[in-house]
Amino acid sequence: MNQPPQQQSPPGTTGQMRPRPDHGEETYRGSGRLSGKSALVTGGDSGIGRAVAIAFAREGADVLISYLDEHDDARETARWVEQAGRKAVLVPGDLAEPEHCRAVVRTAAETFGHIDVLVSNAAYHMTRDTLEDIPDDEWDHTLAVNLSALFHLCKAAVPHMRPGASIIATTSVNSDMPPPQLLPYDVTKAGIANFVGAASQLLADKGIRVNSVAPGPIRTPLIPATLPEEQVEGFGQDVPLGRPGQPAEVAPVYVMLASDEGSYVSGARIAVTGGQSIL
Repeated sequence: MNQPPQQQSPPGTTGQMRPRPDHGEETYRGSGRLSGKSALVTGGDSGIGRAVAIAFAREGADVLISYLDEHDDARETARWVEQAGRKAVLVPGDLAEPEHCRAVVRTAAETFGHIDVLVSNAAYHMTRDTLEDIPDDEWDHTLAVNLSALFHLCKAAVPHMRPGASIIATTSVNSDMPPPQLLPYDVTKAGIANFVGAASQLLADKGIRVNSVAPGPIRTPLIPATLPEEQVEGFGQDVPLGRPGQPAEVAPVYVMLASDEGSYVSGARIAVTGGQSIL
């Protein structure tokens, strides 16, 4: 799908995207695969996070939606969750702050009684053409949101998880093929892949599975908010399938990893890349 040149201020919103992405609003059909489960999804206001929240709700899960400050987008996600007959809880705030990570988990545990699924999906990136162009605080912020938050969320959530629970982190094809203009982001996504590999072993004796999903080019607000207009126009056309993916095309993988059907899948990294291979 061709998309016109467009740009937004970070973190970007769904409503300003042309055309709007498909999060499965009209297409995803659930079959009870997450019936009775509770999930915490970060970055759940838009993009992959929204598609995951919609899919989880239609599969029977209640969903806490963690987001920064995109209130309109978050309320729209919550509306879809509630239309599926499930509980939606909205928690705004900055996951770069460790205490906020703990507060998000605490809210989920107090609301649902326990946490069955943690999806660490929120992320930040910004295009910079040279190493010298990367501000020190941007480096620190990118690592805090993308990587350190995963640690703080998991550490806080595990005591509220029972055997059979699932942790799913969003990594990226960039962890294997790092574009130089996204250096801090690339580093965090490689770190997430390694975190998952280690944590899946650390938590195995608790019966908690840990996996990651590695998307390729997916149409989310992060793209027009952080890439130059000319890159937005050609975004995703260089993959073998010749187009960017829709958030709705990623969500089913999270459903499988969250469900009991994935009971023997842990330590995995699943590519949803339009044909780009990952190691």
